[in-house]
Amino acid sequence: MDEYERINELKKLLETKERLLRLKDEQVQTLENSLKWKDEQIKTLESSLRIKDEKASTLEKTIELKEDDIRKLTATSINKDTLNEKDEKIYQLEKELEILNDELAKADEDLESLELENEKLRKEESSSTDKIIDFTNVKITKTEILEKMREMLPNAISNVTIVVPGIEDLQDLYLYEVRSSVAMNICCSINLENDEHSELHQEFESLDNITIKNYEQKDRIGIVRDAEELLIGVIGSSETNHLVSHTKDPKHIRLLNSLITEAWIRSRKV
Repeated sequence: MDEYERINELKKLLETKERLLRLKDEQVQTLENSLKWKDEQIKTLESSLRIKDEKASTLEKTIELKEDDIRKLTATSINKDTLNEKDEKIYQLEKELEILNDELAKADEDLESLELENEKLRKEESSSTDKIIDFTNVKITKTEILEKMREMLPNAISNVTIVVPGIEDLQDLYLYEVRSSVAMNICCSINLENDEHSELHQEFESLDNITIKNYEQKDRIGIVRDAEELLIGVIGSSETNHLVSHTKDPKHIRLLNSLITEAWIRSRKV
């Protein structure tokens, strides 16, 4: 990169930083919405627990009544004419009692399950109040990040800077659908000895609004749109683990944008 290009890149970086300073925390809002949803779930479960308790209590009372009926029948003096009738009634009551006991056991199981779920939700709600997400084992795939980047592109007005691991990933961004007035600076790993890479490079370079440079690190993925919206993902130790941040907050963008512009500045012309 010659001195003139470097000065232009630095001017762009300064212009980007001068345009920042508005909006607040999208992640906090998401967490607050999640907490509200958790509260609603907990209320629903607590309501279900009350219903289950009432049902169990009703079943226990019914069983007590049935047992009392059986005791009365067995204690009643009977003659030969009514013996079969009494035996049949006792048999029917015992069958009903068996069914009720089964229902009570099932109600106890449901109650225990609901209590465990309620406890789990309360623990999740408690941990969520920290508002700090541990991304060590969070599963966010490259495909999911590319989908979010694709959603952001139609909103571009003047310029975007994109970094992806490989040139083949650009196919998932539908760059042909972006306004021709939007300047797109793209850095990714390119191997022109690879036929697929070579063909894709020619296709994208044929578009007047796209400039592609070779960035071999494959350590990040992201986009900054018009210095107003940014998505950055740090590639983790597995294919399903990315540390991802999406924001429209100017101060967030001012700091995180350096991760994208750094990749662009360190890239080489193809």
